[in-house]
Amino acid sequence: MILQVHEVQRRARRAGAVLAVLLTGACLLVGATGCTPDTLPLGKPRSPQDAIRVVPADGSRAVQAEDRLTVRVPSGRLESVKVVKAQDAQESPVPGRISADGLSWLPDDARLALAAKYTVDAVALDGHGRRSARHTTFTTYVPDERFIAYLAPENRSTVGTGMIVSLEFNREIENRVAVQRAIRVTTRPAVEVVGHWFGKTRLDLRPQNYWKPGTEVAVDLALRDVEAAPGAYGLQHKTIRFTVGRSQVSLVDAAKHTMEVRRDGELVTTLPITAGAPRRTTYNGKMVVAEMFEMTRMNSRTVGFGGEYDIPDVPHAMRLTNTGTYLHGNYWAPDSFGHQNVSHGCIGLRDVKGGSPKTPAGWFFDRSLIGDIIEVVNSEDRTVAPDNGLSGWNMKWQEWKAGSALR
Repeated sequence: MILQVHEVQRRARRAGAVLAVLLTGACLLVGATGCTPDTLPLGKPRSPQDAIRVVPADGSRAVQAEDRLTVRVPSGRLESVKVVKAQDAQESPVPGRISADGLSWLPDDARLALAAKYTVDAVALDGHGRRSARHTTFTTYVPDERFIAYLAPENRSTVGTGMIVSLEFNREIENRVAVQRAIRVTTRPAVEVVGHWFGKTRLDLRPQNYWKPGTEVAVDLALRDVEAAPGAYGLQHKTIRFTVGRSQVSLVDAAKHTMEVRRDGELVTTLPITAGAPRRTTYNGKMVVAEMFEMTRMNSRTVGFGGEYDIPDVPHAMRLTNTGTYLHGNYWAPDSFGHQNVSHGCIGLRDVKGGSPKTPAGWFFDRSLIGDIIEVVNSEDRTVAPDNGLSGWNMKWQEWKAGSALR
């Protein structure tokens, strides 16, 4: 009997050893899942950290714009992912999508916004239908240096057909390709609009010919977080819209002392003018009205002429160049209009002290828009430089296009 008991115990030990080998082989066949030491007892859920993996890690700081935001699960599937971006005291959802297999979520825009806080809330289901949730936050890098662009024309303005969109940056732009790509101009009706760089701080955009009256233009500045130079990132993301009004082109003949005003190609009137004197001639070429002032002060020292004049109340002044060329009312040289050129390079129209809408200068001012074209011919001077004011119409189209960073 004792031998039989020992035999039974020996056979049981052998059977246990065989079973252990078989179980080990089964684990090798099916892999580590369900056989590793961290196997969870039935009904006990994984911790959120194990089930849902978020990159960047929770609490991360100074995350770079190029770093990827991802939400993943090793098995099961993601049920929902909500990501919110807080920037400039405003919150906005981050669009994204869960992959077809349910294992990952990626944002639509791979690039992260700078100087922002991201909040991630994700819910996942495991293979048994059990839910787990994860809440994480991280913040992105805050640049030490930002840049902005000053843009003309103003938002919601109505402009003349010669308007050139001009952006002046507050720092030098080294990566002109990236910056120009971030500026999009759309028009209705559609027309090709090309940018031209003047140096490292100015970008002008225009079509091949003057705008068609009635054209609606939108300029989208998606400059936020665009790196213009090492460590210098854009700050703006906004859209400027303007409408092109009627066509008005005025032809100044410095030799004849006249200005022909045409609306939509038809001659409206011819006004007597005075242009630049022989030693202070007026530029030839196409210039664009960039600013308009009911009254302004003109001091010769601001344009390099010394103390030759200081007039505190110049009426009906329209700026044409950055170097001080204006078309303006003149009340101090009443006998010069239509007869002689006496100015320091400006174009003068008859006016009275204080200005009047009944004078030629007042009449023309009230019928003008920023963006109108003033073309000067027969002056004893050179053609105005394309970057002096909004004078880019003096550059041939192929040369203009060659100045684009995207050519």
